[in-house]
Amino acid sequence: MAQQNSVFHAFYTNFLGNSARWYKTTIVAFLLLNPIVVFVFGKNIAGWLLIGEFIFTLAMALKCYPLLPGGLLAIEAILLGLTTPYTVYHEAEANFQVILLLIFMVAGIHFMRDLLQYVFTKILLKVKSKPLLAFLFCFVSAFLSAFLDALTVTAVLISVAVGFYTIYHKVASGKTFTQDHDHNHDGGVHEYHREDLDQFRSFLRSLIMHGAVGTALGGVCTIVGEPQNLLIAERAGWEFMEFFMRMAHVTMPVLAAGLTTCVLLEVFKIGDYGALIPDGVRSVLSETDADRDHKRTSPQKAALIVQAVVAVILILCLAFHLAEVGLVGLLVIVLLTSFNGVTEEHQIGHAFEEALPFTALLVVFFAIVAVIHDQELFHPIIEAVLHMPMDIQPTMFFFANGVLSAISDNVFVATVYINEVRAALDAGDITREHFDLLVVAINTGTNLPSVATPNGQAAFLFLLTSALAPLIRLSYMKMLVMALPYTIVMTTVGAAMIYFFS
Repeated sequence: MAQQNSVFHAFYTNFLGNSARWYKTTIVAFLLLNPIVVFVFGKNIAGWLLIGEFIFTLAMALKCYPLLPGGLLAIEAILLGLTTPYTVYHEAEANFQVILLLIFMVAGIHFMRDLLQYVFTKILLKVKSKPLLAFLFCFVSAFLSAFLDALTVTAVLISVAVGFYTIYHKVASGKTFTQDHDHNHDGGVHEYHREDLDQFRSFLRSLIMHGAVGTALGGVCTIVGEPQNLLIAERAGWEFMEFFMRMAHVTMPVLAAGLTTCVLLEVFKIGDYGALIPDGVRSVLSETDADRDHKRTSPQKAALIVQAVVAVILILCLAFHLAEVGLVGLLVIVLLTSFNGVTEEHQIGHAFEEALPFTALLVVFFAIVAVIHDQELFHPIIEAVLHMPMDIQPTMFFFANGVLSAISDNVFVATVYINEVRAALDAGDITREHFDLLVVAINTGTNLPSVATPNGQAAFLFLLTSALAPLIRLSYMKMLVMALPYTIVMTTVGAAMIYFFS
């Protein structure tokens, strides 16, 4: 008996790894409850319950990566007959462009990190005005996210911040640059450096949040800024420039409002913003950067030039739609690896590590979407909205998408709504002109209000779960509070533009 209990305990321990006991119990309860609900109440009710359970796994992403519990729920849905493997495959096949985008574009930008880090490093050290520095971080992040990928730009910001933090933490602990050091613990930090270190944390915290919001401001503008954008563009039949132009009446005012908010937060030191970099910290970082520039070899300089040239090629390919976005990403990989001496398989493979987990999660999204499709769960809701006065329908879609995106995930929400609206167009229930207005509302609704929480934006969640967050004391609640001013401004301006131009 003791041995059986031991084996059972081992299975329970392995199930979902280090997740909290209550979380594991909840997921098990979901899996046991669903067959009962199907048998007693039918597949329609079970489908709605499944959606709620899946949104729960997204909202609790910090407890366990949603691929695991969400994948178990998706497998059970197929076994219970809520959908079929064929429908799941059909959904994935229909969104193949998005899958290619995640696999190849994110991996391609990985090989451009040296250039991006160089740009952000120079901005941080050369600009002395904090409001101007915050503006540049936010604007550059927005610009890069519009042409590259919000997740990758956030990864670069994290890398730069961790690098600077590590350098100063080592100096503050009385170590030389060549000595080993653990920057996760403050035990060795000299007392007279502690105040500067705390201020430096606050400085980095505000800067990284400005940059993260910038990825959302830029990400909403183009088909490559966020994964759901390409999916939406594909359903609408829009290419790069058409997508940009159709969104511009909302995205450009929101961008201007967001950048203005960034400056005002720093000027008036609202909330946790406004901290300056201590002079001692700036001196240490400047010396380190100067030493790095001095030691940069000719091959390293050539690599930066190649990355800059490929960045221009990337922008031109996207602007003129010379190929599908995923294939452009593959082009970037081939060019950067070929001309920068990356020849080993493991070096190339490392670039795909960031994208593939989310790509797998995206296919799980499609499995849940397949349930929604087969059980026609959202059809009554879409019908109800489409029977409202036409002039308020886009605004309703904007807020509905925004609320759901903030508590779950914007890719999932966008997938559901764009499919339903496209189905309404194909059925002749709405005109093409009205469909275009609803597409704008869905895209902006899933991208703008979702900055309210780390759950809604993949880049925010990536930042919160990164190695940087504990170093600069960026908690879940801290991120909520710091994102609040942006959430209010971006949502208000976005909703106003949707309403007045619909």
